[in-house]
Amino acid sequence: MAHKIGYARVSTADQDPQLQLDALAAENCLKIYTDTATGTKADRPKWKACLADLRPGDTLIIWKIDRLGRNLRDLVDIVATLEQRGVGVKSLTNGIVDTTTAHGKLVFGMFALMAEYEAALIKERTIAGLAAARARGRTGGRKPKMTPALIDKAQRMYDSRQFTMAEIATSCRVTPMTIYRNIRVDAKDAARTGS
Repeated sequence: MAHKIGYARVSTADQDPQLQLDALAAENCLKIYTDTATGTKADRPKWKACLADLRPGDTLIIWKIDRLGRNLRDLVDIVATLEQRGVGVKSLTNGIVDTTTAHGKLVFGMFALMAEYEAALIKERTIAGLAAARARGRTGGRKPKMTPALIDKAQRMYDSRQFTMAEIATSCRVTPMTIYRNIRVDAKDAARTGS
């Protein structure tokens, strides 16, 4: 037997989910799961429980589409995954997403195309930006932790034979492995440490 399962999410602890819960209850949801996210990458335990509870033929009811996905790509991935499982998705307030109807599936298909287009544009801009930076002599990536001055300092400390690798690493604010990768060590020291 197919059921309606509700999902509500509020962004911070001070927001009240009651408006969402009332709308989901009016839709006669068998169960309603509610998450309170406290950060941008917050874990959503009730969302995981909701996903586990959904069965083929069920419809996931949400108050607004932004309660489901954090961005368009995320939303498209979630709805597509649910569709593959035979689960419909219906948004109450904007009526844009309702995969239980032919019209809703068409609109969602356009969402999916927009998400692909957006991803392609981002990739294209990133490639163009990297090429422009390379043309100006800049390369991407993190700056190395070991500057030439730090490498020189570490080498002098090592050559003095008065410091351990751990002490040199602490002085340079890096790990001992970083020191090993950046300075010249005696063969017998390298053999002894397994480097």
